[in-house]
Amino acid sequence: MTIIGIDPGYAILGWSVIDNNLLLIDYGTINTGPDLAFDDRLLEIHKELLKIISRYRPNSAAIEKIYFSKNAKTALDVAKAIGVIRLTLTLSGLKIEEYTPVQVKQAITGFGKASKEQMQVMIKKIFKLKDIPRPDDAADALAIAACHSFRAGRK
Repeated sequence: MTIIGIDPGYAILGWSVIDNNLLLIDYGTINTGPDLAFDDRLLEIHKELLKIISRYRPNSAAIEKIYFSKNAKTALDVAKAIGVIRLTLTLSGLKIEEYTPVQVKQAITGFGKASKEQMQVMIKKIFKLKDIPRPDDAADALAIAACHSFRAGRK
């Protein structure tokens, strides 16, 4: 099984592709600038995500379930991006699993309230990387994909 992990966002979307044995295939970000109209940013996310799916042909998708409590405008815009992401994944024939940040932290560190630094150190160890993946959004996408691998049962 090849998994695409996604850390949703509309300015920076983190993505990763791994296999179910925790072999890192690739990771990165999709960046959309504030100079673009919001609808154009969503379209850019769709187009870039399609390219990634076409290149790596994942057969499973994992996305972080976002929880916001402070900024309603940001929450609404991220929710719109998630809609585009989910539609793109579904149109590509991928089944989507969602994981809360607590579920991801629990799967990666064994502690649902782990710090970002603890998560990054564990991702570096899990994928046998020389350095912590950057930017943070890409590291988060790796954590989401690894969480899905653990929870789906590595076969």
